[in-house]
Amino acid sequence: MRRRRVSRLLAPLVPLIALAACTPQQDPDNSAASPVIRVPAAERRAAPDLNGTALDGGRVRLSDYRGKVVVLNVWAAYCGPCRAEAPELSQAQRHLAAKGLQVVGVDTDADRSQGRAFASDHHLAYPSLYDPGSRQLVHRMPRKYLAQALPYTLFIDRNGKIAARGLAGLTEADVRTITRPLLAEKADGMR
Repeated sequence: MRRRRVSRLLAPLVPLIALAACTPQQDPDNSAASPVIRVPAAERRAAPDLNGTALDGGRVRLSDYRGKVVVLNVWAAYCGPCRAEAPELSQAQRHLAAKGLQVVGVDTDADRSQGRAFASDHHLAYPSLYDPGSRQLVHRMPRKYLAQALPYTLFIDRNGKIAARGLAGLTEADVRTITRPLLAEKADGMR
């Protein structure tokens, strides 16, 4: 009898305990809101050259942005945190493009029209690759960089290597904090 009573009392806390156990480590620079995991320069691996059709009908190829710091943001129209961070990423694109930053979205919606509506409604200032069901990501991205939830973001250095990953919605301030050291780095072969 006593065990059932304790179980009933603890049952509402189980989701909170599980959530706390799954919270990623905070950014070492103590970014206020963004859980991010940085990859030391010596341990960075090349990002796959994702490519295909953009939501606007054009072409997107990740390698076309080599020499820039790429913020690769994976999203879906149904995702609440994705909707919240989209304007923030557009602001980051507008404010940091001249410093060498390029935001690239990856729309994982099954229906392209949902992604197009999302891009239009949120006035995205960056291209988004259409990757229904994350097919390219799942087959081409190193497993350790795949996340189980949306949104998630990979930060790719000027040499095309994965330098960090964000595991939650981001603000423009988060993007600035995470990319500041990456924007200061030079690409191999650049002076």
